[in-house]
Amino acid sequence: MSDILSQSEIDELLKAIDSGNTEHITIEDSSKGKEAKVYNFKRPSKFSKEHLRTLEIIFEGFSRMVSSFLSGYLRTNAVINVASAEQLTYSDFSASLVNPVILSIVRLNPLKGSIIVELSSNIGFSMIDRILGGPGVGVKKVREFSEIEVILLERIVTQMLNFLSEPWGNVAKLTPELNEIETNSQFAQIIAPNEMIALVTLNIKIGSSEGLLNFCIPHIVVEPIMKRLNTKFWFSKNNVEDDSAQYKEELSSSLEKAVVPVTAVIGRTSIAVSDFVHLQAGDIITLDSFVNSDFNVMVGNLLKFRAKPGISRGKNSMQITSFVGKEEL
Repeated sequence: MSDILSQSEIDELLKAIDSGNTEHITIEDSSKGKEAKVYNFKRPSKFSKEHLRTLEIIFEGFSRMVSSFLSGYLRTNAVINVASAEQLTYSDFSASLVNPVILSIVRLNPLKGSIIVELSSNIGFSMIDRILGGPGVGVKKVREFSEIEVILLERIVTQMLNFLSEPWGNVAKLTPELNEIETNSQFAQIIAPNEMIALVTLNIKIGSSEGLLNFCIPHIVVEPIMKRLNTKFWFSKNNVEDDSAQYKEELSSSLEKAVVPVTAVIGRTSIAVSDFVHLQAGDIITLDSFVNSDFNVMVGNLLKFRAKPGISRGKNSMQITSFVGKEEL
C-alpha cells in the first residue's frame, strides 16, 4: 500500500466511516509494478553521486596544476586527466594492488586519519629516469625500488601534494602531509577492509609512459566535511565571497613575507676589456655620477627610489630621498 492516499481514496474512506460500512473499501496499491531496490548492508552506499561529482571537480583542478608542474620539473610533456570517481570497499582496492607498488600514505590535516595515493610503478620508474637525466622510458623488467629511488619519489610526491590545498579550498582548508611511502601493499592497511572509500582515478602520461594515479579517500576521513562536498555549496554565492576574502587575506600575508633584493647603484661606467684585465689596487674608475648626487635604488630589476649614502650605528646605510614614478622611468 502506498504511504500517501489519493483524494478520491480519502473521500471514499470518509463516506464509508459515516455509513458504518467499511468492508467494501478497496484501496489500490500504487507500488504494484515497481521493482524494489536491493540494498547491500555489507557494502552500504556512503558517497552519493553528488559527492563523487564534486570530487571529480576538485581533482580536475589538481590535474591541471600538477600537469604544468611535472612538465617543468621533468622537462618533458606531462598530461593528467580525471578518468573516474567511484565508491568501493577498501578490500576491493587493496586486492587490485600488485607489488611492487608506490603507495603514499598522506594526512589531510586537520582531518583525522589518512588517505592513500597510488602511483603506477611504471610511471614511478619513468619519473626517476627523467630526474636522473634519462629519456624517461622506465625499466623493462619490474623490480623493487631501491632506497635512493624511494627518496627521489618522496620528494616529487611531496611537491605534487602541495597542489592539493588549492582545489580543496572551496570545501575545507586542508594541509596535506606525506607520512611515508610503502612499496608493499601489505604494509598500507590504514582502515578496516570493509570500510567504504571513494576512489578517484587519474590517467597520467609522461613522455611515452602511461599509467594511473589513484586517490583512495576513506569515508571516515572526509565524514566531517561531507555536507560541504557538493556542487551547491561549491558554487554558492556566500561561499565564493568568503573564499574571495580569504584569498585576499592570504595573498596580502604572503606578499608581506616575500623577500625581494634591494640594490643601491652608486654609479655606472664603461671601460675597455684590456683596462679591466690590468686593474690593480689603488686604480681609480670614473663613474657617471657626482659625490653629492642621489644614487638609484633598485628593487629587483626595477628603479623605485633615489637615496643618499650615510652611516647608521656604525654601518653603511642609505636614506630614501624620493620615490620614482612610472612617468620618470
